[in-house]
Amino acid sequence: MTKHIPDLPPAAQALMNRFSNRQARLGVVGLGYVGLPLAVLLAEAGYNVVGIDSDPEKIERLGQGRSYIEDVPGEQVVKLIEHDLLVLSASYQALAEVDAVSICVPTPLRKTGDPDLSFIVSAAQSLRSVLHPEMLIILESTTYPGTTREIVQPELEADDLVVGKDLFLAFSPERVDPGRKDWTTVNTPKVIGGITRACTEVAAALYGQAMESVVRVSSTEVAEMTKLLENTFRAVNIGLVNEVALMCDRLGIDVWEVIEAAASKPFGFMKFTPGPGLGGHCIPIDPLYLSWKLKSVKYNARFIELASEINTNMPRYVVDRVQDALNDRRKPLMGSRLLILGVAYKPNISDTRESPALDVIGLLLGKGAQVEYYDPYIPSIGHEGWDLKSVPDLIEAVKQADCVIIITDHATVDYPAVAQAAELVFDTRNALGAAGLDDPKVVRL
Repeated sequence: MTKHIPDLPPAAQALMNRFSNRQARLGVVGLGYVGLPLAVLLAEAGYNVVGIDSDPEKIERLGQGRSYIEDVPGEQVVKLIEHDLLVLSASYQALAEVDAVSICVPTPLRKTGDPDLSFIVSAAQSLRSVLHPEMLIILESTTYPGTTREIVQPELEADDLVVGKDLFLAFSPERVDPGRKDWTTVNTPKVIGGITRACTEVAAALYGQAMESVVRVSSTEVAEMTKLLENTFRAVNIGLVNEVALMCDRLGIDVWEVIEAAASKPFGFMKFTPGPGLGGHCIPIDPLYLSWKLKSVKYNARFIELASEINTNMPRYVVDRVQDALNDRRKPLMGSRLLILGVAYKPNISDTRESPALDVIGLLLGKGAQVEYYDPYIPSIGHEGWDLKSVPDLIEAVKQADCVIIITDHATVDYPAVAQAAELVFDTRNALGAAGLDDPKVVRL
């Protein structure tokens, strides 16, 4: 039995006891890069877990042991299913008897730049049919401060259940970094903020059973803002170092040497590196949630807007630099054969969400270039009207290309061999390092 905490409603204490005794059944809505690892982690901790996803194909693939999340082996999922610790379903009715539900659904931006909360609203509305007293709901989807209280709470209380008394609601931001091995769901500190103190304690009691540490904050708004600060910090600093790269280009200075020299300072400096643009599920998008929300209180988030402008324009800057490099060799961009090396948004994963490679390829095609790509993790890719397949032989494709553009620096690629075989390399990631310094065929960002 969990330690008794004074002044908590009886429903809260009863729910916390079920968590500590592993008698509770748990649900996870959304089996993507956040939800699936969480469902597996909770099942591994000894809970009976129900995973819900609206895509029946995902359910079928997982049941066959074919995981689509690199950090979750398919055989691990099958083992949990066989031991009755994990049940997968496309129906919310499978959650009818669970004691807690974690909502891990997408929160994209619309083309107009405002948040699309339709997945959160749909999940909250769908949960109403299975809500009951002594139940915990935790929202993990990244969103703007106020979403949990303003959007989710009214849906849960629509049928006379009171949050903080009958059922409990909290926000706990996901902190997943796909492909990372040192910091994972289990050992990354878990921030938790509830609508009430009781909500916070109930959510902490659940996650504290499966994760190494939890960090309680005073409200859902603080927890929501925490996630946005984390990713805004990265976006702004990446925007800064990208602008420094532009400055160094104008001044004829090697930005990579500048960064390494600055990084030798043991205090007061954190190393960020420039690149062809921002990618991934969080960094390009999350700060814009905050910027959008602040417009409602008549505040202009200037750092966020400026960083977004710089980062968004980096793919165009890359294309301009490639065009200049070809021009120096008396070749036009139109008709040139270009090879994009790496299209994932970060090294050593198969995720292309918001990858700058998508914009670079689109811009190059728009200027009449012949574009191919190689990525050992991504056999095919398509975006806004074009579709490509990864070339089967990297070095052969390098030999035939007028220019190789390194967008993503996967560890499995032999970059010295690429440089040796290439006629021209534009290295946006300093993947060649010192080897590219004195090579006249290598142009660096």
